[in-house]
Amino acid sequence: MCCVVLFWLTVCGMSESDFLQEENDLLHGCESFKDDGKRLKRREKNRVAAQRSRKKQTQKADKIHEEYKCLEYENCSLKKDVEKLTDELRRLTEVLKSHESICPLIHCAMNLMSVPRPEVIMPR
Repeated sequence: MCCVVLFWLTVCGMSESDFLQEENDLLHGCESFKDDGKRLKRREKNRVAAQRSRKKQTQKADKIHEEYKCLEYENCSLKKDVEKLTDELRRLTEVLKSHESICPLIHCAMNLMSVPRPEVIMPR
């Protein structure tokens, strides 16, 4: 150890081993400070990553909700189309039933079905 340091230790009333212990504590404190800095940086990175993750999750949920609304609208529209087509089928079925009783072609076609026509058997 340097003469100046030894002189200073004598003036302060500190032994060499106490000085070395204090020096070791100071160095360890610096390492602890570095570890704290690393820990703070790691926590900040984790906080930012968590924010990014939450934002991404919210965006995904918003997108799914929008898709849901579009599908609900499309489903409602298709149900209306089915209802209209069902009504049209019902109406046309009633018209056909009322027409069958007065249609001469239906009665004539029923009579012709039992006798085969030549052009149906051998088309040219």
